[in-house]
Amino acid sequence: MGKIYYILGKSSCGKDTIIRRLCDDPVLNLKKVTMVTTRPKRDHEIEGREYHFISIDRLNEFKEQKKVIELRTYDTCYGEWSYGLLDDGQIDIENNDYVIPGVLNSYLSTKAYFGEDRVVPIYIEVEDGERLTRALEREKQQMIPRYDELCRRFLSDEEDFSEEKLRRAGIKRRFQNVILGSCVARIRRYIEEIREYDRRYGNR
Repeated sequence: MGKIYYILGKSSCGKDTIIRRLCDDPVLNLKKVTMVTTRPKRDHEIEGREYHFISIDRLNEFKEQKKVIELRTYDTCYGEWSYGLLDDGQIDIENNDYVIPGVLNSYLSTKAYFGEDRVVPIYIEVEDGERLTRALEREKQQMIPRYDELCRRFLSDEEDFSEEKLRRAGIKRRFQNVILGSCVARIRRYIEEIREYDRRYGNR
């Protein structure tokens, strides 16, 4: 029985980098699931790596086919941008383990779709000042920086990841991403502990 390790946290906490490190580990053998978005591609992004960048019309086709696992839409400074996870053939939960990035609401939707025993939350934390510094440095590298959207997203995170919402979602284990390598190592050990527990008690 496979599992989905759901990497969640506020913007600029390092989710994408952590996922790349985990997927590069041949022992873990985790498969990355690529989500879709209707937002414009950033300068450094590559189609199919960070996201599948799709049109609103294409997203509506998946909705009509009832193949949307989770979907969230943000009213940004540049219009509505949607992010989602689709039942598009990427996930074979019976035979593989996967890693997916997202936010709290998307984690809850994914857990409801696959079942609580299949989806493991891994919550990444970074001190807000450091997180803002990282976000600013990334935005400066864009041909057209969107600082207004960065600020909107940063402030929205405070509500989306409030302590009350984390408590209701059952998020207990947290991983501080101060030193990337140490954070990834702790997550790796956590995944190995879960796998060992499953092997011992017949869940695999």
